[in-house]
Amino acid sequence: MQERAFARVSLAAQSMVLVGQEGRVRQFQISTSRFGAGEHLGSRCTPRGKHVVRAKIGAGVEPGTVFVARRPSGEKLTPSLYAKAPDRDWILTRILWLSGCEPGRNRLGTVDTMRRYIYIHGCPDQEPIGIPLSHGCIRMRNEDVIELFASLDVGSLVFIHEYSF
Repeated sequence: MQERAFARVSLAAQSMVLVGQEGRVRQFQISTSRFGAGEHLGSRCTPRGKHVVRAKIGAGVEPGTVFVARRPSGEKLTPSLYAKAPDRDWILTRILWLSGCEPGRNRLGTVDTMRRYIYIHGCPDQEPIGIPLSHGCIRMRNEDVIELFASLDVGSLVFIHEYSF
């Protein structure tokens, strides 16, 4: 039986390590919350701990596709569309919707990652990666989130830690 791929996120290093089947490892630069780490509803922080990919959204859409409420909006991000809302936390290309696994820490009640709509998603190429800038989610370059999306299944684990590894 093949082991399922999983990911480890380091908030300190602003990086993600994908451990694929047969132990293959791939590292990505990411961007997490500008508000730091935290689990509470409304905090806009990136939640810590053990999570699973609860849903994968956007299979087959073009890179740069804009999502609103987890649905393709019919738009593709262009420089002129970006210029209209440069401070928007754009959700592009693919969405991996996370759900916490630890009741009282990142699952249920006021600390529920899924109810907070925390995703791993693509972001505009104009946005910096490697520094915390999101509103709670984990941002990636579009080509990187496409690769991650293909590598993780629904149910794959995602560990989010404050420390570097």
